[in-house]
Amino acid sequence: MRPSGRKLDEMRPISIEVGITKHAEGSCLIKCGDTHVLCTASLEERVPPFLKNTGLGWVTAEYGMLPRATHTRMRREAKNGQSGRTQEIQRLIGRALRAGVDRVALGERQISIDCDVIQADGGTRCASITGGWVALRLAVNKLMKAGDIVTDPMVDHVAAVSCGLYAGQPVLDLDYPEDSEAGVDGNFVLTGSGRLIEVQMSAEGATFSRGEMDELLDLADKGMKDLVAAQKAAVA
Repeated sequence: MRPSGRKLDEMRPISIEVGITKHAEGSCLIKCGDTHVLCTASLEERVPPFLKNTGLGWVTAEYGMLPRATHTRMRREAKNGQSGRTQEIQRLIGRALRAGVDRVALGERQISIDCDVIQADGGTRCASITGGWVALRLAVNKLMKAGDIVTDPMVDHVAAVSCGLYAGQPVLDLDYPEDSEAGVDGNFVLTGSGRLIEVQMSAEGATFSRGEMDELLDLADKGMKDLVAAQKAAVA
């Protein structure tokens, strides 16, 4: 029934390769099917002005898509300015990753996560959050190895997955053909322990019921197990 031939509750193949870039404190290339995102973490011994002298650390994110990440070439946002979609996505990534960090334990420093979409086939924001956590974990590992922090500030895994109603059926991890035709589309950001960080759901055609929303949440829980397993394998 699905264009890819996957089962309703089947994720796309997931791979996370670490150490992709030479200079970043943490980096990985995450592949969720044909969606590929390069994630890097950069450490700075400073925080934004509103956090100065508070003792709190900060995690922020930036997101972008390469011109030929999609079927047709997009103009670079560096030339035209960021779209509202880009701003919304990078704020989501930052909020999500901060939810998994003890900012007191991190200390007064900032880690910036850059998520660059190399190839897009649906779920780029979810892949960015999942891969962004891996890059962040690697950067924090370096801080701890150097003795700059003594308490691990990473309190839990953070990952995200899309679910939706496609052809009237609840499906897990939508690729682009499904996402573009879905009657209901949702992005679910969760911790490794199953706590919700953020849920974005909208009806693209017909409305949806409370029961259907619960079905999609159950699918997201199932997908999270695969994503967390991939994160653990990557940073082991």
